[in-house]
Amino acid sequence: MHPPPAPRALGPWHRRAAAALIAAAAMVTLVPPAEAAPKQAIVLEIDGAIGPAVADYLVRELRAANPSEVGIVVLRMNTPGGLATSMRAMISAILASPIPVVTFVAPKGARAASAGTYIAYASAIAAMAPGTEIGAATPIQLGGKSAAPADTEMRKVVNDAAAYIRSLAELNGRNADWAVDAVRNAASLSASEALKLNVIDVIADDVPELLRKINGRTVKIAAQSRRLETAGLEIVTVAPDWRTNFLAIITDPNVAYILMLVGVFGLIFEFFSPGAVAPGLIGTISLVMALYALNLLPINYAGVGLVLLGAALMAAEAHIGAFGALGVGGIIAFVVGSIMMFPSRAPGFALSPWVIAEAVVAIACVFLFVVAVLFRSRRRVVMAGMRALLGAEGEALSWHGQQGRIVIKGETWRARAAAPVRPGTRVKVIDRHGLVLVVEPA
Repeated sequence: MHPPPAPRALGPWHRRAAAALIAAAAMVTLVPPAEAAPKQAIVLEIDGAIGPAVADYLVRELRAANPSEVGIVVLRMNTPGGLATSMRAMISAILASPIPVVTFVAPKGARAASAGTYIAYASAIAAMAPGTEIGAATPIQLGGKSAAPADTEMRKVVNDAAAYIRSLAELNGRNADWAVDAVRNAASLSASEALKLNVIDVIADDVPELLRKINGRTVKIAAQSRRLETAGLEIVTVAPDWRTNFLAIITDPNVAYILMLVGVFGLIFEFFSPGAVAPGLIGTISLVMALYALNLLPINYAGVGLVLLGAALMAAEAHIGAFGALGVGGIIAFVVGSIMMFPSRAPGFALSPWVIAEAVVAIACVFLFVVAVLFRSRRRVVMAGMRALLGAEGEALSWHGQQGRIVIKGETWRARAAAPVRPGTRVKVIDRHGLVLVVEPA
């Protein structure tokens, strides 16, 4: 047998090739696998006034969204506007979000008025459905001030709002001049006009079409350019949960106002009827919810103080019985305080005059009922006491002519008799004239 041939030595070219293969294999093992592309497009529904509940809903969902799973967040919006504080909280969350946010004014017939215009300008992409409108972003004036100071304050508010929306327009490369016009002159645009004037970026009938049209666009997120990859994303709608709905109910000024009244009068009834439990329990729960809601709403604390003073005066009338003086003052303070309490005229956050009228009528009816009961009870006590004194015996304390004073059952009364009565004589009540007893010697 022949021995196997000896292996040939590698030449310089073979050695270089082997080294390159080994280096490539090492790099493959060291480089981490690429992250999976996001697979979802989250759709948030904003339908109604912008307030604390909507702001809480948006902020929570943006914070909960995972950039590795969510490629884009779409705000499907239909709003008449709302509170500036809630709007600014939403805009801050949109600008801080690592996920691109698209404001989509939809469905057909929807609008993005007032606060909605600012939110659209703050979003990476602004879109509208056909038959929608945007604009009318003039800040709503607050009531309760004289003309001159109000004009000065409104100029400051409008100038601040104009500068704010201009900065948002420049941030996303949109029409800043029209935005300022929307603030100063309440200008509005249809979807087609908004697209022509570079107020929005795209018009789409629905969310799937919107995602197709914005695919491949470049937007700025956290001062960095990013190319949108929205084709094929799974659309997931996240509707407002029970917390958002509950917060929306109690932050309605009408509901918060009623909760406050129920709480105050519940505690007053519990104070006058210790041990009843139910009024105090219901009143405490209602008052806590009202205080939570009022903390989130723009309110006038002088108005709140007058409402509480009015309730206290009416309660004092029921307890003291001042024959209507305290009650009338309480009703006046209550009405004035209710009118002053919610100065904002923002859409969806003004106290209804009908709610104030119904509350005043209900409280006034209770007040009149209490006063009537007091009058009847006082008259009944006097009459019952007079009947109990007929035939009763007492002692004369002092006497002058035919009139004097006697003591009966520990009480001193004015009395008169047909003949003079000496002090210390026992007397008997035989009749009365008003609050004067007619007596004779016992």
